[in-house]
Amino acid sequence: MSIQSTRTVQTLRATRTVQTTSAQHPVNSPFSAASTAEEVMAGVDLSGRTAVVTGGYSGLGLETARALVAAGARVIVPARRPESAREALAGLDSAACEVVPMDLTDLGSVRAAAAHIRESVDRLDLFMAVAGVMSTAERRVGPGWEYQLTANHFGHFALACELYPLLRAAHGARVVVYSSAGHGITDIRWHDPHFRTGYDRWHAYGQAKTANVLFAVHLDALGRGDGIRAFALHPGSIITGLQRELTHREQVDLGWVDEQGTVIGEGFKSASQGAATGLWAATSPLLADRGGIYLEDCEVARVTDEDGPMAAGRVRGYAVGPASAARLWELSVAATGAGPIG
Repeated sequence: MSIQSTRTVQTLRATRTVQTTSAQHPVNSPFSAASTAEEVMAGVDLSGRTAVVTGGYSGLGLETARALVAAGARVIVPARRPESAREALAGLDSAACEVVPMDLTDLGSVRAAAAHIRESVDRLDLFMAVAGVMSTAERRVGPGWEYQLTANHFGHFALACELYPLLRAAHGARVVVYSSAGHGITDIRWHDPHFRTGYDRWHAYGQAKTANVLFAVHLDALGRGDGIRAFALHPGSIITGLQRELTHREQVDLGWVDEQGTVIGEGFKSASQGAATGLWAATSPLLADRGGIYLEDCEVARVTDEDGPMAAGRVRGYAVGPASAARLWELSVAATGAGPIG
């Protein structure tokens, strides 16, 4: 490649990065960190709409499923533990909420669930990727993949690709991917994404959460011509089943709970408050012409490239870069064998 060509490519990449980061500006949302799912969904009518909510039977996913059903939507909940899911969702109208067996770390299971969903509905208005794991012990799945990257990213990536025709058929679908402020721990470890040279549970979590954001960035770029917009978000700090692999002692030492298990972490939210940003992303008219952006506290977050702890309402620049998003997409296609979309 010539020097001139190299400079042209660099200029184009820089321009795309500026375009993405310039979109990361607040939109004067009427909601805040204190807003609840009920407040965000007040007056929202989703009659005739269909949603897929991964993890829709516990924690934030359960709050999300309940809110969507209450607004009139049909909700499909892929679940690794289908019987537990049915018990948790028992209070909802069975005609409005269906459980489909699926394990995000098993691509065969993901494809089977997607095939069932494609046979059940002719369009998909909302894809809510809520399920996730955090700071787990080292675990290998599939062909030796790192567990957190697989459960949090590869599984959702494969499912979204399989369901893309249904999203396109909706003519205005939204994809909402739950990430975390934990993405600030690390960028994608391009040299060793599966930690074959040494495992760190928190870095593995941070990488997976960065992957969630980059996934939304590139899915939005590919899907906007089909009316599909994608968003990533930090729901806030909430004690749910997500922390199940952390001991009580670890949570005390982190300042999240006291010795009796009472939540004492500064700024921690209720489950309803934690679900609010995802529901806002799924329904807000303020986001109708936007996408590929990162949200927090029912608002668009600003970009930061400063080192150190993540400030509230901020997203790392490396997590919203289009070039990195495209690179991760290619890596994910190669890993999962997902077909082309668009």
